[in-house]
Amino acid sequence: MHARTRRRVGMRIGASPSLAGPARTKRRPTVLVFARQPVLGTVKTRLAADIGKVEARRFYRATLTRLLRRLVPHRSWRTVLAVTPDHASTVMARTFRVPAIPQGPGDLGMRMRRTAASQPGPVLIVGTDIPDLEPRHLRIAAAALHRHDFVFGPAADGGYWLAGFANRRRAGTIMLNVRWSTPAALADTVRSAGPRARVLVLSNTLADVDDGRAYARYRSPGPHPGRGRTAPRDEGT
Repeated sequence: MHARTRRRVGMRIGASPSLAGPARTKRRPTVLVFARQPVLGTVKTRLAADIGKVEARRFYRATLTRLLRRLVPHRSWRTVLAVTPDHASTVMARTFRVPAIPQGPGDLGMRMRRTAASQPGPVLIVGTDIPDLEPRHLRIAAAALHRHDFVFGPAADGGYWLAGFANRRRAGTIMLNVRWSTPAALADTVRSAGPRARVLVLSNTLADVDDGRAYARYRSPGPHPGRGRTAPRDEGT
């Protein structure tokens, strides 16, 4: 991705990583789950074009519910919904029994920066359409933020399934001029961090479910991509 790239191998998800450099913070992180109110015809529109609006909404709601059931019980972090549209945050909090905040206006980068900066400590942002996302992925990402400014989990389409911020000050310095919804999204984001930022990109690539083909793969039996080891890739941009 950039010239100064070093790989640290042999780390498994769920292990206690030993990463060089002093620890930044031990404050409990916040996991922000970026979610849209599951209203028929407004969620997973690309997927709905292939499998129908009703099934797309059912999939979205089921995946969101399953993700929250995996994350909320863990005391290593606090889980908060970041909701769009903004007016739905109260009903989403009541429906899913999880604290909720509005995402606010702007592109995806602006909304991630704003919500991350609203939290007092480290922040991990995840979406709702990564069926293989599990707590062990978040544990290793949270550990990496002790010594890095940013951490990202790469998605199969060139975006990312996780964005981590070490603190609220760092949240305002990244995700400018990113070509969202393109294969360049992760590369643009890492570049926007600047040459002095400590950026960690995990090697575990997870797939989202955005269209009928991805949905068919998700429904098929057998192991899904992205399960197994995670070796972080340290990006000096």
